[in-house]
Amino acid sequence: MSMVKVAVFASGKGSNFQAMLDADNLPCEIVLLVCDQQQAGVLDKAKQHGIETFVFSAKNYESKEAYESEIAEQLRKKGIEWIFLAGYMRLIGPTLLEAYEGKIVNIHPSYLPAFPGKDAIGQAFEAGVEETGVTVHFIDEGMDTGPIIEQVAVPILANDTKETLQKRIQAVEHRLYPQVIRELIQK
Repeated sequence: MSMVKVAVFASGKGSNFQAMLDADNLPCEIVLLVCDQQQAGVLDKAKQHGIETFVFSAKNYESKEAYESEIAEQLRKKGIEWIFLAGYMRLIGPTLLEAYEGKIVNIHPSYLPAFPGKDAIGQAFEAGVEETGVTVHFIDEGMDTGPIIEQVAVPILANDTKETLQKRIQAVEHRLYPQVIRELIQK
């Protein structure tokens, strides 16, 4: 039986991408990394593991539909069945949503619906709440609004800084995301 082929979309350092690569017995093969930042650290991780990359700059396309059509073509060529977002800082548009309906998953560093969007950890920290969390959810057309798959609460401790909170949230993400990926693919 051949492995399920997946793509990871990322824009940054790639800590969740690395967690996927390090996870034991993931029932899938990451065959493509899609990245919208030419200098992202995640590209080095892909190169070290021999994973093909598709790097693009949105400003070189006339529209979101244009670059998403090119991404969709890359995904089709590779036989991609699932897309996992890992710090991808762009909203997914209709072109990919329709092509991969119910097969695009994101991880977000808050207990959604609280603190959607950018800098969720900073938002939670500045709001003075007692807990935040990690959410894995399906993607829809909104900003972090898709159906929730799994959530884990993370308390904000009295002596936390934004950095210590981020480290604890990332530790949860790195355990949770591979676990959810396993469950989704083995259904």
